[in-house]
Amino acid sequence: MIVTTDARRPRGRAIREREFHAWLARTLPSGRTGILPLGDDAAGLRPPPGSVTVVSTDALVEGTHFVADSPPILVGRAATGVSLSDVGAKGAVPNAVLLAVIVPPRTSRRWVEDVVRGAEAAAAAFGARVVGGDTKPGPTRTVVSTAIGWGRAGHLAPRSGARPGDVLVTTGTVGRGGLAFDRMRRARGSRASRLRALLDVRPRVREGRTLSRWAHAMLDTSDGLAESCRLMAEASGVRVLVVEHRLPFERALGAPEVSARERRSLAFFGGDYELLAAIPPRRIAAAVRGVERVGGRLTVIGSVVRGRGAALSTAHGEVAMPPGGWDPFGRRDPRKPHRQPRGTMG
Repeated sequence: MIVTTDARRPRGRAIREREFHAWLARTLPSGRTGILPLGDDAAGLRPPPGSVTVVSTDALVEGTHFVADSPPILVGRAATGVSLSDVGAKGAVPNAVLLAVIVPPRTSRRWVEDVVRGAEAAAAAFGARVVGGDTKPGPTRTVVSTAIGWGRAGHLAPRSGARPGDVLVTTGTVGRGGLAFDRMRRARGSRASRLRALLDVRPRVREGRTLSRWAHAMLDTSDGLAESCRLMAEASGVRVLVVEHRLPFERALGAPEVSARERRSLAFFGGDYELLAAIPPRRIAAAVRGVERVGGRLTVIGSVVRGRGAALSTAHGEVAMPPGGWDPFGRRDPRKPHRQPRGTMG
């Protein structure tokens, strides 16, 4: 059951740091099995022989990434998921997560505990554990996650590695994040379902591990497919060409009443957390089979050619890649619904 109360109005005891740390040590598996006890100054990890450490950190801030009545378990899951997504995009295997939770004074301890529970569940799904972190008072509820994983030095698939002649592929579907934003904006469906959709991060860790065997370049599409294509093209010094009719759009985006302009806007909005990769043509068949074996889906959507920038091949010819991608410093968060009752937004 999802509870959508405003956690800034404390229900039960407010958080006390020492008591909370004792709860962590009792509750989290790493508190009983870690090399160093949870609550020590640092965590101890054992990297596998021959591996390199892959680290990524990210933050979810109330009012920018989640709304006030978002269930804290989902906030914790999403915060961990976004960092796991970046680690997975380098083909690494997650091992540990550090979690920093910043909350206003008098925030209920239950809210913070549920954030930790969500983070631990997201990490455990890929064999990792929450091994430490921090709690601090602050003006806005913020959850910062750092994911640590083990990778292979020769298979990290930097975004700068795409080469002319490579085939462009994506996992999953395109537009899931945009549709979640649209449902929230238009108040479609129950509020609980809309909040779930906004925080539904599905890191493609297994697919990334598989694709890292063949990919010259790879990154996740957290900021949208269009922005990811631009980032790959710029970093690699190549031109990335996406064929629009090949894109695996979310089913709702294929409806006849959805115009081409609206479809592109929602498809490239961001928040999909799929993987975009450049793979040599001779490896495509093996890559498709490999992703299918781990339960995923891989679609060829274009190519890498000589030149600069990113472009979209449409039924009416080739055009510059449409704008897209989430820019938290550049514009007001359009996911924030308008005219919501007072007290439901950050």
